[in-house]
Amino acid sequence: MTGNISDAQLAASIESVRRDVAALHAELVRYGLIVWTGGNVSGRVRVAEDPSADLFVIKPSGVSYDDLAPENMILCDLDGNVIAGTPGSERSPSSDTAAHAYVYRHMPEVGGVVHTHSTYAVAWAARGEEIPCVITAMADEFGGPIPVGPFAIIGDDSIGRGIVDTLTGHRSRGVLMQNHGPFTIGTTAKDAVKAAVMLEDVARTVHIARQAGPLIPIPQEAVDSLYNRYQSVYGQAADDRR
Repeated sequence: MTGNISDAQLAASIESVRRDVAALHAELVRYGLIVWTGGNVSGRVRVAEDPSADLFVIKPSGVSYDDLAPENMILCDLDGNVIAGTPGSERSPSSDTAAHAYVYRHMPEVGGVVHTHSTYAVAWAARGEEIPCVITAMADEFGGPIPVGPFAIIGDDSIGRGIVDTLTGHRSRGVLMQNHGPFTIGTTAKDAVKAAVMLEDVARTVHIARQAGPLIPIPQEAVDSLYNRYQSVYGQAADDRR
């Protein structure tokens, strides 16, 4: 039992997140966002929106995407420790686990984190250059430019600190970690995957546009209006537009 959550509720929630996280890795392949076994999706375990479970699910390290399944997803606490005795616990978790854990500890509203090595986003990260908000789809989804986070070495929570420091107070759900690549966050793992897909799309489009000539900025008041409309009006009531 964790907090006010029954064992049955917790087990059901964990299994649901395992299924979602395993399936969502196929979306990274589908949209060409990863190479080989790179990249990862994680999802926070919630029960009736109760965050007291303090757990998340992430993929194992170095395992082929074709071999990913719910039973080999790895359950961790918010310090990034693998929960012993659970399915998948005999494997090593993703090398980005500490970064994901740091985000979940410090951003309780976040329910999913994604990291990819998508080509155009990584190219912007390699220059340490934010992606300017010059297309309406970007204003809709990110509410402004995609910011750059600091250079950090993989392995501890340095990357997580950079993500949180950069995105706190920023409307963007994506960050370009300098010399590394994009991380995205969302209310769910699926939401974070959608942000990763959209981030690569705008990274590619803005790059191509800049090769042809100067970019035309969108006025801030228009960015605000587009973002507010998309976040609160667009789509169906209680839908999954993200």
